Amino acid sequence: MGLRHENLKMVGKLGVIALGMFAFGYALVPLYKAICEATGINVLALSEQEVPGAKPRTLNTQVDYSRTITVEFDANARGPWRFSPAVRSLQVHPGELTTVQYQFQNVQNRVMSAQAIPSYAPSQAAPHFNKLECFCFNQYTLAPGEKREWPVVFVIDPKLPKSVTTITLSYTFFEVGGKVPGVPQEVARHVVEPKSGGPV
Repeated sequence: MGLRHENLKMVGKLGVIALGMFAFGYALVPLYKAICEATGINVLALSEQEVPGAKPRTLNTQVDYSRTITVEFDANARGPWRFSPAVRSLQVHPGELTTVQYQFQNVQNRVMSAQAIPSYAPSQAAPHFNKLECFCFNQYTLAPGEKREWPVVFVIDPKLPKSVTTITLSYTFFEVGGKVPGVPQEVARHVVEPKSGGPV
């Protein structure tokens, strides 16, 4: 009788421990969130912000919502390829992070390596047009008929002169190892290559 009573007592204790462990495991996620928010290291909240469509917790106070700049996108597609922006123009605020896509296709029946050169108009906009990600930073090798889509992520510095209300970002794509094409006459009138050491 005494041994059976001791065994039942031990089973009861083990049952309570198992239930406690289950409850602790179930409470880990809300507990982790509470600890992160209390310490200011809110990793979960940061990952939620990266989900497309999620609302950011704080607004970027460096964005100048009182100004709107028209950014026009141009592509000099002179060669055996197709090259164009996904959109021709966007309205952006200075300080606002913006992304635009460029599409490229090698229409030759051979492999090619290519790179893009950016230029800006008006020339005083170049130091204020900051590209954080751009396909112009690299050379690319494309197979015959291969299509690519590349992003350009940029921010216009709020210090851009107030007289500038429109900026044209133009790319000339050229084949690496081939002759670098010049700027077309209609673009050369108002597009100036960025100064050395400035944004690329």
